Amino acid sequence: QVQLVESGGGLVQPGGSLRLSCTTSGFTFRSRWMFWVRRTPVKGLEWVSSIDQDGTNTYYAEYAKGRFTISRDNAKNTLYLQMDGLKSEDTAVYYCAKDVKGNDRGRGTQVTVSS
Repeated sequence: QVQLVESGGGLVQPGGSLRLSCTTSGFTFRSRWMFWVRRTPVKGLEWVSSIDQDGTNTYYAEYAKGRFTISRDNAKNTLYLQMDGLKSEDTAVYYCAKDVKGNDRGRGTQVTVSS
Protein backbone atom coordinates (compact mmCIF):
# COMPACT_ATOMS: atom_id res chain seq x y z
CA GLN A 1 0.00 0.00 0.00
CA VAL A 2 1.46 3.32 -1.09
CA GLN A 3 1.70 5.90 1.66
CA LEU A 4 2.88 9.49 1.55
CA VAL A 5 2.76 11.29 4.90
CA GLU A 6 3.63 14.97 5.10
CA SER A 7 4.63 16.78 8.27
CA GLY A 8 6.29 19.97 9.43
CA GLY A 9 3.66 22.53 8.58
CA GLY A 10 2.42 25.17 10.96
CA LEU A 11 1.96 28.86 11.60
CA VAL A 12 4.94 31.08 10.82
CA GLN A 13 5.48 34.82 10.53
CA PRO A 14 6.38 36.42 7.20
CA GLY A 15 10.07 35.98 6.56
CA GLY A 16 10.21 32.82 8.61
CA SER A 17 11.19 29.28 7.70
CA LEU A 18 9.72 25.80 7.79
CA ARG A 19 11.02 22.40 6.79
CA LEU A 20 8.47 19.99 5.46
CA SER A 21 9.04 16.25 5.42
CA CYS A 22 7.30 13.46 3.56
CA THR A 23 7.83 9.91 4.68
CA THR A 24 6.93 7.29 2.10
CA SER A 25 6.35 3.57 1.88
CA GLY A 26 4.84 0.99 -0.41
CA PHE A 27 6.85 1.83 -3.51
CA THR A 28 10.47 2.07 -4.61
CA PHE A 29 11.16 5.64 -3.54
CA ARG A 30 14.72 5.77 -4.83
CA SER A 31 13.65 4.96 -8.39
CA ARG A 32 11.13 7.76 -8.78
CA TRP A 33 11.11 11.46 -9.39
CA MET A 34 9.27 13.16 -6.54
CA PHE A 35 7.32 16.38 -6.34
CA TRP A 36 5.87 18.95 -4.01
CA VAL A 37 2.61 20.60 -4.93
CA ARG A 38 0.39 22.94 -2.97
CA ARG A 39 -3.24 23.99 -2.86
CA THR A 40 -4.07 27.61 -2.23
CA PRO A 41 -7.54 29.12 -1.84
CA VAL A 42 -6.99 31.33 -4.89
CA LYS A 43 -4.98 29.24 -7.34
CA GLY A 44 -6.03 25.72 -6.44
CA LEU A 45 -3.47 22.93 -6.88
CA GLU A 46 -0.13 24.08 -8.26
CA TRP A 47 3.31 22.59 -8.74
CA VAL A 48 6.07 23.73 -6.38
CA SER A 49 9.17 21.67 -7.05
CA SER A 50 10.59 18.45 -8.52
CA ILE A 51 13.61 16.31 -7.80
CA ASP A 52 15.10 13.43 -9.75
CA GLN A 53 15.89 10.00 -8.39
CA ASP A 54 19.25 10.76 -6.80
CA GLY A 55 18.69 14.45 -6.08
CA THR A 56 21.09 15.65 -8.75
CA ASN A 57 18.50 17.69 -10.62
CA THR A 58 15.95 19.95 -8.99
CA TYR A 59 13.37 22.28 -10.45
CA TYR A 60 11.23 25.02 -8.94
CA ALA A 61 8.24 27.11 -9.77
CA GLU A 62 9.23 30.72 -10.37
CA TYR A 63 7.78 31.85 -7.06
CA ALA A 64 9.85 29.25 -5.19
CA LYS A 65 13.23 29.90 -6.76
CA GLY A 66 15.79 31.19 -4.30
CA ARG A 67 13.53 30.56 -1.31
CA PHE A 68 12.62 26.86 -1.35
CA THR A 69 14.97 23.88 -1.48
CA ILE A 70 13.84 20.36 -2.29
CA SER A 71 15.92 17.39 -1.19
CA ARG A 72 15.61 13.71 -0.47
CA ASP A 73 17.13 10.93 1.60
CA ASN A 74 16.75 7.68 -0.27
CA ALA A 75 18.02 5.67 2.69
CA LYS A 76 15.08 6.98 4.72
CA ASN A 77 12.54 7.07 1.86
CA THR A 78 11.90 10.68 2.78
CA LEU A 79 11.39 13.86 0.78
CA TYR A 80 11.99 17.34 2.16
CA LEU A 81 11.12 20.93 1.35
CA GLN A 82 13.04 23.68 3.11
CA MET A 83 11.12 26.93 2.84
CA ASP A 84 12.79 30.21 3.73
CA GLY A 85 11.64 33.79 3.36
CA LEU A 86 8.02 32.75 3.60
CA LYS A 87 5.34 35.13 2.38
CA SER A 88 1.64 35.34 3.10
CA GLU A 89 0.93 34.07 -0.40
CA ASP A 90 2.74 30.84 0.46
CA THR A 91 -0.15 29.96 2.75
CA ALA A 92 -1.40 26.63 1.44
CA VAL A 93 -1.71 22.94 2.05
CA TYR A 94 1.51 21.32 0.86
CA TYR A 95 1.57 17.81 -0.54
CA CYS A 96 4.29 15.49 -1.65
CA ALA A 97 3.40 13.59 -4.76
CA LYS A 98 4.55 10.85 -7.09
CA ASP A 99 3.49 12.80 -10.17
CA VAL A 100 3.90 16.41 -11.23
CA LYS A 101 0.18 17.12 -11.31
CA GLY A 102 -0.26 15.89 -7.76
CA ASN A 103 -2.84 13.27 -8.60
CA ASP A 104 -1.03 10.70 -6.44
CA ARG A 105 -0.30 12.62 -3.28
CA GLY A 106 -0.51 12.46 0.48
CA ARG A 107 -3.00 14.17 2.76
CA GLY A 108 -0.91 17.29 3.05
CA THR A 109 0.33 19.60 5.76
CA GLN A 110 -1.03 23.09 6.35
CA VAL A 111 1.36 26.04 6.13
CA THR A 112 0.04 29.38 7.30
CA VAL A 113 2.14 32.51 6.95
CA SER A 114 0.73 35.33 9.00
CA SER A 115 1.76 37.94 11.51
